[in-house]
Amino acid sequence: MSLKLFKYFNVANQFLNSLPAGTTFGQGPFREVRVLVDGKVAGAAFPYAVIFTGGIVPTAWRPITSYGAIDLPTYFLDLTPFIPVLTDGAPHNITLDVASAESDHTINQNWFVSGLLQVQLDSSDKPTAGNITVHEVSDFANSTTTGSVGANGDVNVTVAATRSVRIESDIVAGSGKKTHVVFTQELQYVNLQNYLDNTFIQLVSQNASGQVSSTHNGVQVLQDDFSFPLNINFTITSPDGSNFTATFDHSYERTLLPSPFILGSTIHERQLAGGSFHTASTGNSGTNGTSNNTLTYVDLKGNTFDREVNAFLNNITFDHQGGSLAHSPAVKEPASLSPAQAVVKVRLPGGRTVGG
Repeated sequence: MSLKLFKYFNVANQFLNSLPAGTTFGQGPFREVRVLVDGKVAGAAFPYAVIFTGGIVPTAWRPITSYGAIDLPTYFLDLTPFIPVLTDGAPHNITLDVASAESDHTINQNWFVSGLLQVQLDSSDKPTAGNITVHEVSDFANSTTTGSVGANGDVNVTVAATRSVRIESDIVAGSGKKTHVVFTQELQYVNLQNYLDNTFIQLVSQNASGQVSSTHNGVQVLQDDFSFPLNINFTITSPDGSNFTATFDHSYERTLLPSPFILGSTIHERQLAGGSFHTASTGNSGTNGTSNNTLTYVDLKGNTFDREVNAFLNNITFDHQGGSLAHSPAVKEPASLSPAQAVVKVRLPGGRTVGG
């Protein structure tokens, strides 16, 4: 009934033909970005599900975009265990690719990846030596696909994946310094899709989460604990599919320490958004765009920042910011709002705020 160019709505290939043509795309919803050194997997990332401006229901993102839409998150892996390979004087290839959970691991088009290699030099110009002592990494994530097709045509599909990485190396720098490196990853992913009422109701519940760690002689140099939950309700409200609504519950929870290059921080962000849209040959239109945003930030230097912003019908209806990094700690609310525009906020135990 509709085409949505977002991977978390892509259905596993084995269930694609159970849906009406044009409902969605195949190759499944799961994607992992792999880093390989000379073809050997050095680590992977289960990326955050970015919703770009205009995604699915454009009115949901006016005037507030989804988190990460303008500045995509960065993922950090430690290639230090591969130093004994990279310093042998021969040419080497560091490769980035993207894989699905399908049997051939291929994906659809329009994935763009880039990398930045950050290096610390030893005080000596003598060559670094060492060896990789442990490399417990599968070529691809372990994945399962299950689902059902009801007699009434309802289709329910679950794709799950896990990734476990453990790489250890003993490294001897030219200066004689010895370093034992332990790099580990434990990543989890699940995506549940429901296509109900002849696909007029389409639901996604997804989460990518995990723990990434690297220690050098027992000292933590990389920590990345993350959870990226996403829930979407996409409902078609007219027989021809030209009218539809969607609601989004989208979070970014991350504690990150990429030492020594970037300051460690903890970010909690949640966005509740939604809206309606109408498509027509004479021009598209949208209504009822709402957005509810809460963000908190704290870093290892003690800097803090928090912000709550709500929007309704293209207007900011509530804006509060605080913390040591805030430019002007204050609550700003419009002087006049109609009852239909009023935002009700309730402070829950633990400090979380719900608006509606």
